[in-house]
Amino acid sequence: QVQLVESGGGLVQPGGSLRLSCVASGSSFRINVMGWYRQAPGKERELVATVISGGSTNYAGSVKGRFTISRDNYENTVFLQMNSLKPEDTAVYYCYANIGYLPSRDYWGQGTQVTVSS
Repeated sequence: QVQLVESGGGLVQPGGSLRLSCVASGSSFRINVMGWYRQAPGKERELVATVISGGSTNYAGSVKGRFTISRDNYENTVFLQMNSLKPEDTAVYYCYANIGYLPSRDYWGQGTQVTVSS
């Protein structure tokens, strides 16, 4: 059974930094894409950033230049370094992974709360 376990959320002041981590376990199949989505109260879940197995990355416009996604393929781990945090970054952040080949499947972590407030 595939599990995604996140860590690193918390409370930070505006302008501060946090680093999220997510470890995928329970699958012997290739992890195609890993990434992060977030959901703020009353809003839809939205893409934050993704990274494919080859290393190419994709970012939401609102976080580009402030957040950096990286991946350790050997450890099946994805990281999200968040700098210059703003109150509007407050949300539950969910780890995401697409695993397998024909078919591939999407998996989600349980979420970690990030609160940016003074």
